[in-house]
Amino acid sequence: MDQKVELVEGKVDWKGNAAVKDKHGGMRAALFILVAFAFENMANLHLAVNLVTYFNGVMNFEVADAANALTNLMGTGYILSILFGILADCYIGRFRTILISGSIEFLGLALLSLQAHYPSLRPHKCNVFDPTARCEKIKPGDAAFLYIALYLVAVGTGGVKAGVPSHGADQFDEKNPRESKLMSSFFNFLLLAVCLGGAVSITLFVWIDDHKGWDLGFGISAMTMFVGLIVALAGLTFYRIHVVQGTSVIIEIVQVYVAAIRNRNLQLPENPQELYEIDKDKEAALEDDFLPHRDVYRFLDKAAIRTASTAETPNPWKLCRVTKVENAKIILGMTPIFACTVIMTLCLAQLQTFSIQQGLTMDTTIAGHSHIPPATLPIIPIGFLIIIVPIYDQIVVPILRKFTGHPTGITHLQRIGVGLVLSCISMAVAAIMEVKRKAVARDHNMLDAIPVLQPLPMSAFWLSFQFFIFGIADMFTYVGLLEFFYSEAPKGLKTVSTCFLWSSMALGYFLSSIVVKIVNSATKHKTKSGGWLAGNNINRNHLNLFYLLLSLLSLTNFFVYLFVATRYKYRSKSPVVSTVDDKAEANTDERKLAEVSAN
Repeated sequence: MDQKVELVEGKVDWKGNAAVKDKHGGMRAALFILVAFAFENMANLHLAVNLVTYFNGVMNFEVADAANALTNLMGTGYILSILFGILADCYIGRFRTILISGSIEFLGLALLSLQAHYPSLRPHKCNVFDPTARCEKIKPGDAAFLYIALYLVAVGTGGVKAGVPSHGADQFDEKNPRESKLMSSFFNFLLLAVCLGGAVSITLFVWIDDHKGWDLGFGISAMTMFVGLIVALAGLTFYRIHVVQGTSVIIEIVQVYVAAIRNRNLQLPENPQELYEIDKDKEAALEDDFLPHRDVYRFLDKAAIRTASTAETPNPWKLCRVTKVENAKIILGMTPIFACTVIMTLCLAQLQTFSIQQGLTMDTTIAGHSHIPPATLPIIPIGFLIIIVPIYDQIVVPILRKFTGHPTGITHLQRIGVGLVLSCISMAVAAIMEVKRKAVARDHNMLDAIPVLQPLPMSAFWLSFQFFIFGIADMFTYVGLLEFFYSEAPKGLKTVSTCFLWSSMALGYFLSSIVVKIVNSATKHKTKSGGWLAGNNINRNHLNLFYLLLSLLSLTNFFVYLFVATRYKYRSKSPVVSTVDDKAEANTDERKLAEVSAN
């Protein structure tokens, strides 16, 4: 008996033929993507927490310079995800973007390993924390080698982050209720993959960096990245591959703004029906490809005003259809929410830089004579997330759903708000811990103690409180922001929605570098060290005041967020929770599967 083959609209297999629903995609295909992403995070996450130590201990960077070098690197990687999102949609394709970007990241890690191995490619070893030492600065040629390798890694991570979430989502049909739920689970597992890969990276890989050599650490990272690429390729025959569209929604949004500016002197019609839109019947389009006009941000409507020159042959840079204009309005409406999350990444940057430098001055003893590297302290929030994410998804959300009636327990904006509050608390706790740390140094006459060689009689695990609180904030804000963009974005914008999360983080990292320089400049003549964060001796700096400043800044940002969030109007009503329909649908799917097996 012939079985009817169900094809997947808009997706092909690796040979270019139409993808078959039962053969391609689904959680089986997504598993390859998740495992590959876990390996990618395993390869590079230790760089985010331990590169400051490498810059100080091997490349002889000063403390503030090392912090800025790292935040600039992280910011570049995240901001490049937008460029790769456009390239993936227009020219390359998402899966190819992952392979190309992963290969570039592999090359960057290999070059870092090469430089760390050969003494001729780096300055002579020197303790920059010793005030009597006169450390050699890195040579221009060696610095060029270093930055080329680092920014190859940044380019690679940007492309992978742009491609993985959208390629993973391509394995599911959001119109199918069952696959739509699996897509939601995929995003949860995406966070879990980051945590699992990161847990290995900031424990084992950091230990290798610090005890077996940076060349070996970078080399193993390169090999891990290579394994991730192999895993991604292994799932090739199972993937649903998105067909390259030849255009990008981001470019279309730019076209709306250009057309609106060009038509700024035109008069808006009183009847919105007179604005330009393609004929539904003529184009035989789906209803999802059209958005109704909304009476907000009317200045953008000028992009859809017909003129004599555009009536016959529409130019997308002079005339845009209403649906494109509404897409631009949706993104504009979400921009204030996006902007309010930048400050949180600014705080995260300090945990990856100055908090690690705090740990270098403290006692890292664990279990008697063993020592835990300060860069491994983030394992506390990551380990907690590995446990709490499934609990939150399977237990907390169903309980909250009974009270709120919302499918996700609380709304996306509420989830983001909780994370912003916790971020503020984390910085306040960091300020308190720094006051305690400096008091210990002062009481034991160790203000000029050399980090690592002369640790303070205070355990580095005191820093775990700020890491722990911020880890919970991560779960709420960053995942909430990802879900917010994905759920609110219209069909044409869902594939690049994750890029807005990465760009928010990029701006936060860049802002960190700017804030550090501004604070040092503003306090230059008010401290003996030449600024709150100047110099290499944080025992005589005012890091506690900087953390307090960030806490107050985060609190102010939260009140701004409340103002913005309470005025935001969701694009559409939340779906109704219906377990009865879900069970009926699942039973129907099981019956269909049994019939196919029988045949």
